[in-house]
Amino acid sequence: MELFGGVIPITGITFFMFSIFAIIVVGFAIGRITIKGISLGDAGVFIMALVFGCLFYSQLDAQLTVKVAGVAISYTEKALKIVENLGLILFVTSVGFIAGPKFFGNFKKNFKSYVVLALVVILAGGLTAVGCIYFGRGVMGEENHEEFTAMIVGLLSGSLTSTPAFSAAKATVNPIYEGAVSVGHGIAYIFGVIGVVLFVQLVPKMMRADMDVERAKLTEASATPAKEGKKEKKLKLLEVDGHGFAAFALAAIVGTFIGMIKIPLTAEGLSGTCFSLTTTGGCLLTSLVFGHFGHIGPVNVMPKDSTLKIFKEFGLILFLIGAGIAGGAEFVELFQVSYFIYGVVMTIVPMIVGFFFAKYVLKLNLLNNLGSLTGAMTSTPALGTLIGVAKTDDVAAAYAATYPIALIAVVLVSQFLVILF
Repeated sequence: MELFGGVIPITGITFFMFSIFAIIVVGFAIGRITIKGISLGDAGVFIMALVFGCLFYSQLDAQLTVKVAGVAISYTEKALKIVENLGLILFVTSVGFIAGPKFFGNFKKNFKSYVVLALVVILAGGLTAVGCIYFGRGVMGEENHEEFTAMIVGLLSGSLTSTPAFSAAKATVNPIYEGAVSVGHGIAYIFGVIGVVLFVQLVPKMMRADMDVERAKLTEASATPAKEGKKEKKLKLLEVDGHGFAAFALAAIVGTFIGMIKIPLTAEGLSGTCFSLTTTGGCLLTSLVFGHFGHIGPVNVMPKDSTLKIFKEFGLILFLIGAGIAGGAEFVELFQVSYFIYGVVMTIVPMIVGFFFAKYVLKLNLLNNLGSLTGAMTSTPALGTLIGVAKTDDVAAAYAATYPIALIAVVLVSQFLVILF
């Protein structure tokens, strides 16, 4: 690619980096567009990444393809995966540190609510998927039942933006239908991101919620009573670096290793279907613990607030760019209206069921409800949007409490669907 008549050539890694920063600039501009108080926010970056993937993926791939011994090797997929995973680690680890100080008290206080809500949301998604399977077979006349089920399971993982469920489904289906799982995941993923992002913005406006009041309710709900007669000792802690980069990196390293631990779910052991927390769950769990205790002996392991805010925002947009470009590359080729509608239904039904269940049965306040719902829907981008809407990071504690339960449940539901249908 050349700019200004060839005066400025942009090739290889330079083109890749230029593209990422261009997507950020245009994406944030799109995200700022507000219609009746509703905007895409960070999801504007995701939209722009999708458009870039649709239009310019081939050019990007050409720039990141090299010849080794006469054989062309593309590094595009790996480069995008690095961007996506780096962003995910930055965002999720930041969320864990931010939520950590209040997480365990809040989790203990609302443990049953978080578990039940996560299970209700995922069960609603699973039952909706079952309904789509029967509808597709009976009404739409889908002939290859096994392939169609693989497609639906892929749509379910995409509608809940769950990479672990996606991986588990691919490992469970007949190998010749792995492509159908990938197609379904890609088609549903787009609305799975945008739908929840818009939902957490629309609901407070539709309910005419006073955010000052809702923030006060959230603070009251997550507050833990101080123990009488005990005063916290102020320790003089050793700072490895002024910003807390080393502490952040340590949590990311430990979390990545924890996320790699595999638990077999079938008789084949590690060679069969396995469950793992993945990088997301591992980094979230580790940073929650680090954030809760704040130090290891005399060493401070709590990064500065300013560091966490920057990493949280920057990590989210990197994640959206990596996922968006890759998804956009396949979207036009694989898109079918009927599959897209199935995906929309599998996002909307569990989201609405979960919201009303949390509101009327669990009696959660609005921000606790929406924070828990983003975790139950395993929607990282929606959490970023909700933090902006609520103007408080405290909603991250509800997300962090519900997310691991939902993560396990959606993996199991995806596998059961493949086995039973």
